[in-house]
Amino acid sequence: MDKLFVIAIGGTGMRCLESFTHLCGIGMFDNQEIEVLTLDTDQNNGNKDRVEELINLYNRIKTSDTNQGGTPNANTFFSAKLNLHRFWTNYSSPGRENYKNITKISTGTAEQQKANKLISDLFLDTSSVQEFNLAHGYRAQTHLGSMLMYHGIVEAARNISKGSTVQSQERELDTFMGKLGNAGASARVFIFGSVFGGTGASSIPVIPKALQDFVKIRSNGSSSIDFSKAKFGSTLLTEYFTFNKPDEKQKSDKANSVIADSSFFPLNSQAALQFYQSDPTVQKCYKLLYHIGWPIESKKIDGNNTPNQITTGGSEQRNPCHITELLCACAAYNFFTRTSGFDSAKADYLYKAVEFKDNSFNFSFDDFVGKENKAGEIFVNKLGAFFSLAHISLSKNGAAFNDSGIKGFIKQCENQKLNQYSTITDAECKDINEYFKLFAYTFKDARFISGWLYQIRNSVAPGKFLFDSKAFPDNLNELKRLDVGAIFLDEKHHWSKGGIFGNRYDTFVEKLINTNPKDEQKVNTTKEKFLAHIFNALTISQNFDIN
Repeated sequence: MDKLFVIAIGGTGMRCLESFTHLCGIGMFDNQEIEVLTLDTDQNNGNKDRVEELINLYNRIKTSDTNQGGTPNANTFFSAKLNLHRFWTNYSSPGRENYKNITKISTGTAEQQKANKLISDLFLDTSSVQEFNLAHGYRAQTHLGSMLMYHGIVEAARNISKGSTVQSQERELDTFMGKLGNAGASARVFIFGSVFGGTGASSIPVIPKALQDFVKIRSNGSSSIDFSKAKFGSTLLTEYFTFNKPDEKQKSDKANSVIADSSFFPLNSQAALQFYQSDPTVQKCYKLLYHIGWPIESKKIDGNNTPNQITTGGSEQRNPCHITELLCACAAYNFFTRTSGFDSAKADYLYKAVEFKDNSFNFSFDDFVGKENKAGEIFVNKLGAFFSLAHISLSKNGAAFNDSGIKGFIKQCENQKLNQYSTITDAECKDINEYFKLFAYTFKDARFISGWLYQIRNSVAPGKFLFDSKAFPDNLNELKRLDVGAIFLDEKHHWSKGGIFGNRYDTFVEKLINTNPKDEQKVNTTKEKFLAHIFNALTISQNFDIN
């Protein structure tokens, strides 16, 4: 079995990784230990923080007394083991704030300085691109970004090789690369990033080569990555959101005057795709490229606010999630589970179409992971079961309002003489509740806050999205009345009522009593057995075969 690696680059890449993590949460990557690398220029980027917090929470749910981050399971929630590694290029310390400083073009002899300036001025605007603050990314300056991202990774390899002044993020990159090097031809590496912005678009063309050179430098030339055998894949995610233009005050700030303009995103996407198609490095290094786009008017991520200070990065950049990011995560699923398509001498492009009718997209489960090997049916089962359990925890048991949530569910099990889960601690229950809040929704001071799945659904509303629209209430009264056993559009997956006056939830509890975890689910801890037990009961209730 191949070893799986994921690299998320830039703000959009982080949101794709967020969707990927939730696919792991619902249980789409059975029996897998996945190495995850977040790669950015902006250490404090809000989207980066959000997904790293999500993965850390995921790992706390998986962790046992004897194993940090847990072990891989099968056919249950949180079945994959995720190992998080973080690397960012350091542009905050003195002498590294901008291109002019980091390249030291003003050093050397007068003749060298003149040559440096001539070649820099040929490619990079003198007063803006060479002097803007790099801490918030490359801001659609992909020609600059590709050079600096490659430089940052190679610089880390040299620092590690010398063994002096090695930064923590360089050590994490080294750990990731050590595992990649050990995997050799058995490695599958999937890269998340956009092609219309700055950091992701800069990095996709150079990352395989940068990683290859990292291995060479780190091993003193004794090891390398053989691109004829290595399996690299990536998303080519074109523009799908837009935002307002900055005001004159922000544009006049020399250190921050370079700001991405979303009106150029379609042109940026075109230029990037043309480049990838003709670039020999891209064609040589990648096996599969997944072209994903939003073929209608892009969504605004800042509403109808008047133009003002545009967020270029930092902790304030926490953009809402979008359906295209979930499709990117599903592209990774395809890349990691496919058994063919890696033998071409140059990159193959993959894409699919979704029904667009009455000015709306209409998504079915098969649109995400396909039908091969019952993948679509597995996706329906696992996402539906997880969403139902989220509603039970958040609304029926009140976790969205800081009530008992999963702890209340365990109490209900005890009332049914299922006492084997009583040792699960309050802290462990809280972690699961918190994950459901990030996955679905929560309340803050009586204000409804959409989580990942609600945000994904909102990006295609009023189009059809997997579940009945009634499964997405956003006020307290409707949530409390929600029938968690009837969230599917297809009634064949509704829970039975158990008689004319029966209650779907009570019938589910009966199935829970008569169900147990199975050996093939590879669950060992009480917490794992509890989640597997619930998954099995939900699967039966939704009329899926758990065998």
